[in-house]
Order: sequence, then structure tokens, then C-alpha cells
Amino acid sequence: MFESPHLRKPGGKSVSTDIGAGEPGNSVQENNVFPMVLGDLKVTNSIMHTTASIMPSPIFLWRFQVLLFLAWGFTCCKIGWDSVMRMNADLRDLFLYEAFLYYNPLLLVTMMVWLWGVCLWVFSQSTVNYARVFDLDQNHLTHKEIWKCSVWMTIIVPTSMTAYLYLYSHGEVSLAASQPVILYIAFALVLVFPFDIFYLSSRYFFLRTLWRIALPLQPISFPDFFLADILTSMAKVFSDLERSVCRMVHSQVATIAWFEADSVCGSHAVAIPVVLVIPYIWRLMQCLRQYKDTKEKTSLFNALKYSTAVPVIFLSALKYHVLPDRWTYVYRPLWLFSSFVNSLYSFYWDVTRDWDLSVFTRIFKFNKPNCCSNLLYGQTWVYFWVIGSNLVLRCTWTYKLSAHLRHNYLTVFTVTALEMLRRFQWIFFRVENEWNKITKSSSQIPMADIPREDEKLIDSTNHSV
Repeated sequence: MFESPHLRKPGGKSVSTDIGAGEPGNSVQENNVFPMVLGDLKVTNSIMHTTASIMPSPIFLWRFQVLLFLAWGFTCCKIGWDSVMRMNADLRDLFLYEAFLYYNPLLLVTMMVWLWGVCLWVFSQSTVNYARVFDLDQNHLTHKEIWKCSVWMTIIVPTSMTAYLYLYSHGEVSLAASQPVILYIAFALVLVFPFDIFYLSSRYFFLRTLWRIALPLQPISFPDFFLADILTSMAKVFSDLERSVCRMVHSQVATIAWFEADSVCGSHAVAIPVVLVIPYIWRLMQCLRQYKDTKEKTSLFNALKYSTAVPVIFLSALKYHVLPDRWTYVYRPLWLFSSFVNSLYSFYWDVTRDWDLSVFTRIFKFNKPNCCSNLLYGQTWVYFWVIGSNLVLRCTWTYKLSAHLRHNYLTVFTVTALEMLRRFQWIFFRVENEWNKITKSSSQIPMADIPREDEKLIDSTNHSV
């Protein structure tokens, strides 16, 4: 006798059958069992049909979510604007400067997550196998999961900022000061949460890649230097993050004491240029490690490119630590020259090394052509736009790296956001160039050297992202 869990009515006893149910002596059991199975199937089908009729359509749900999102956004803008207008006119600029300093890093990170989701959507529509480029398994995050994360970030970060503005303008200084602190702690906990929720394997892959970037003690993979390049575009984000955390640690949130230049977390602190230069030092060390492994001189020239950002950052910081005349006649010309060299060298490397101009718009050749593909694929204007905008934004990027130019918070936020957009369009052609290298090398490998599918599964060490 054996029990079949599938031959069981809801709430009823289990149905027992003999091994020889098909023999002549077991016709009674057959007559009892099959009507029960058919009855269960009918009940199940009727329940599923009823549930489907109750659930609203996906289009209705999407429209309802968009409506709620817009209503929430309008409410936050209205409350934030009213809170700013309540402030004293003399303190309004300082108030906004502080608010942008705390929330600027997370707002820009949210923007980058949105843009990364767009990149994954384009890759999924085109012939570029980005999962193979980044050495990912089949469980990696798609653009839909990335956009889910960005939607939640878009809701949480501005909501916290609105609460900060409202509470501060209504005299609740202690509650206002707690808003950015709670938000930073929450983001840090979510990132390092050790339990298998909220994409644990993806968070582990991200943290592991950051560790490999900070300590390049192993051969450099494509995800390592790809993420490190993105971090160089977010140097200003790290600088503001350091200043925000410094003020939280020293209890200077929602106060005006930190506006003093000689304060611990002031605008002239030595930590600012140090934090700005860290992403470039990481990338420089990666290039040197790559030269050690491959002996390719191209890695040394790439390392030289990242080293040109170091004088731009530290010469700018010297303005606050030298005499005015010495800055005007000695250090300022050196800063201008180093900025010119860094911008042109970086632009040259983007166009000639990171990108492949021979197949520049192939990534926009979608499997199912749509208006986006028709607008971008094979169009000459894409060449001129990407090259021209990359040159202009490479030059304006110097503004962000220079501490003595970063006084207007709106201008700094705009320049940093533009750098994010420059890096966004850089991603398309950098990944396409890497994919072209992979397909070209794969076509040159003899069939006997290609591993079998079962060997790939056995030897796979991929992580989901």
C-alpha cells in the first residue's frame, strides 16, 4: 500500500491504493479514485477562474500605481516648497545647502540605479549578451528587478528629505536631524543584511566586487574595472557622503556650526580631496595589477590617464591652504594645465580605446525593432552627439573635482547629474566593445577546445547580479 498526496480531497482523508490497482480485483478502487480526481480538477479550475475574474488587469494596476506615484510626488514637492518658504530669507540658502548635502548622494545613486535599469533593458532587446560579458548566471537581476529597487529608492529618499524640510521649518530640529541619520543607517543595513531576502546573491556580488576593487590582489575581471570606472564618475557622491557622515558623527546635523571653514567637517577639510581621489587611485592600482598579469603596455597608459586626475584634485584644494598671490600666479595655472590634460586624455581614451567606432550603434539593433531602435540604430547623428557630448562633459567634469569651485549646490548637483548621463551613454558602447571582443575570440576557438555544457555547469563559479 502507498499513499498518494495528489489523490486527496481538500480536508479529506488520504486515498490508499494497492500496487496492483490495475488487476481485475481492484476495479472498485479505480471507480472511486478517478471520479475524485476529476472532481478535484473541476474545483481547482473553478477556483482559478474565479480568482482571475476578481484580480484587476495588469494595465489597470500599472495606471493606478503611476497615478499614486504622481500624487505622492506632487504632495512631496508641495510640502517641501512650503517648508522652504517658511524659513527666514537670510538662512534659506544655508538651509537648502545642508539639505542637498545630506540627500544629494542618495538622490544621485537613485538616478544611477534608474539608468542602469535602462542599460539592462537595451541589452536585453539587442544582440549583446550582457550576462556573458559580466560572467553572470541565469538568476541575475533583470531590468525589471532593478527598476523595482529604483522605484522604492525614489519613494523613500525624497520622502525623508521632505520630512527633514518640514520638521526643520516647524522648529522640530531634533526630529529633523534624525531623518538623514535614519535613512543612511537603513541603507547600510539593507546593503549588508546577511539573510536571504532582498536579492542576497546580488548584494553579495556587489560587495565582493567592491572588495576586489579596494584590494586588487587578484587578476582584474571585467566587472571589477567596469564598476571602478563608474565609481570615478561618483567621486563627488563619495565626497558628500563623507561630509554627511562626518557631521552625523559630530552631531552637526541641522546646525550652522559646520559652515565654518575651520570646523571638523568644514568645506576646507583635508578629507575632501582625499575622498575625491580614492576612486582614481583604485582604478590606477587596477591598471598596474593588469600590467603585472598581462605585460601589456596599454595598461600603463591607462594608469597614466587616471593619475592625471590626482593633480587636478589636490591643486584645487591648495587654494584654501596657500597665500592668495601664490595661488593666483603659481598653483592656479598648474591647476588649469592639469585640468586640460586630464580632460583631453580621458576623452581620447574613451573614443579610441573604450569604444569601437566601427560598429558604433550596433547595440541599438533590437531583436524586435521599435521606435527607439529606429531612432538610434545606424544613424550618423549618434556619432556626433556621443563624441561631442563626451568631450564637453569631460571638460565640465573638472568643475566637480575642484574643491574651490563647488560653492553653488544646484550647479554642483547639475554637473554631477550630467556626469552620470555621460557615464550612462559610455556604458552602452563600452559593453558593446567588450561583447565584440568576446564574439571575435569565440569564433577563433576550435570546436575541440569549446567545453561541453555539462563541464560548464560543473565548473561554474558565477554569481547573480
